[in-house]
Amino acid sequence: QVQLVESGGGLVQAGGSLRLSCAASGRTFSNYAMGWFRQAPGKERDFVATINWSGGSAYYVDSVKGRFTVSRDNANNTVYLQMNSLKPEDTAVYYCAASNTRSLGSNWPGAYDYWGQGTQVTVSS
Repeated sequence: QVQLVESGGGLVQAGGSLRLSCAASGRTFSNYAMGWFRQAPGKERDFVATINWSGGSAYYVDSVKGRFTVSRDNANNTVYLQMNSLKPEDTAVYYCAASNTRSLGSNWPGAYDYWGQGTQVTVSS
């Protein structure tokens, strides 16, 4: 089992920044690719970004490229999502997830084995 706990969400004005953290416990963190997803009210859970086991590779959905950066600290079992130039359309509950692969994770939620409880990000215009 891997337990994931997100933090760092909140209310921010458009153009502002937030950094989300996801602390992992349980099995060896570095065995897992990590992903970030988001879900707005009434919508499906959408892929945001993924990072491989070492942090050497990352992949983003087009709508966040150049604004969001995913990183990880395997020594502290934590993955981060730095979000800059936030837009109202980024408003959602953000989830981190762990996938039992050392390569990049999938953009499909079903490929992930463990999920956090989510953290709310609200961007005001």
